Amino acid sequence: MSLTNKETTSPKYNTVMSGMRPTGKLHIGHYFGVLKNWVQLQEQYDCFFMIADWHALTTKYNNTTDFENDIYEMTLDWLAAGINPEKATLYVQSGIPEIAELHLLLSMLTPLPWVQGDPTLKDMVKILSEELNYGLLGYPVLQTADILAMLGQYVPVGKDQLAHLEISRDIARRFNHIYQTDLLPEPRPLLTEIPMLIGLDGQKMSKSLHNSILLSDDEDETWQKLRTGITDPARVKKDDPGSPDQCQVIYKYYEFFASPEAKVLAGDECRSASRGCVQCKKILLESINETLRPIREQRKLYATDRYQIEKILKKGQVKAREVSQATLQNVRRAMKLYES
Repeated sequence: MSLTNKETTSPKYNTVMSGMRPTGKLHIGHYFGVLKNWVQLQEQYDCFFMIADWHALTTKYNNTTDFENDIYEMTLDWLAAGINPEKATLYVQSGIPEIAELHLLLSMLTPLPWVQGDPTLKDMVKILSEELNYGLLGYPVLQTADILAMLGQYVPVGKDQLAHLEISRDIARRFNHIYQTDLLPEPRPLLTEIPMLIGLDGQKMSKSLHNSILLSDDEDETWQKLRTGITDPARVKKDDPGSPDQCQVIYKYYEFFASPEAKVLAGDECRSASRGCVQCKKILLESINETLRPIREQRKLYATDRYQIEKILKKGQVKAREVSQATLQNVRRAMKLYES
């Protein structure tokens, strides 16, 4: 091994990087909140979409039995929703060991208060009932390594997540300053309006709360769930005039699945009591099924060949490793580390 004096190459950036923990089958909240945006972004940028299984270990290190199947099911939903592996790079985080080394190197120059002050980390600690583990403490730095390994210039986020991305910008800026380089981009937010689709019971949509409609649910399963959706609690009888503003679930879903005209009509007929709540749900069901039908059909097609899913992720891994290896090589050179 020998020290290198080679100059690092400063690349041009037009890359979007984002990811999700492997949670298995996704619900309609994931579709409207993340996947629809990804489908649009892949037409404009070089997109890297990562399945963040290492991040899942920070809270599920003792429950990994379903990881493999969760990755498969989530990938099916990504593809069915329109993520195109010919336009975007899909890969599993743990298949890119360069991310782990970059995480290590970046952790050496990251002040502890930066990590401790990360708002997302604070929120996660509040949720967990057990003590904070070392892996979770390093979550913000690992996320930074995820982004910078792919030289991600843009990260799609909502306004409430801006502070969360700031630590990645700070780390990249600090690295470039210390080592007198412009190698690492300072990740910029791609501000998006992330619609919050609440669960059928009025709480945050979550599979663990059994209040969500899955992208993979068939029409009957969708109806069995939708019929439990909360409507105007003050409307006891069908003949009672309703208030759409008090119908926080079903009427809200019209915004996502129906036309503006259909939503207005639903509101008018609710107020005049000419449309009952059950009828309102059945009309909404038609719109939901119409929206999800092409996704369901695509999902079934991809599910006929599990090997195809593995090939897509392997192909993505090859490209992601090529990028991350080049990034890591330049990082090591900038830091004047040994090269084998």
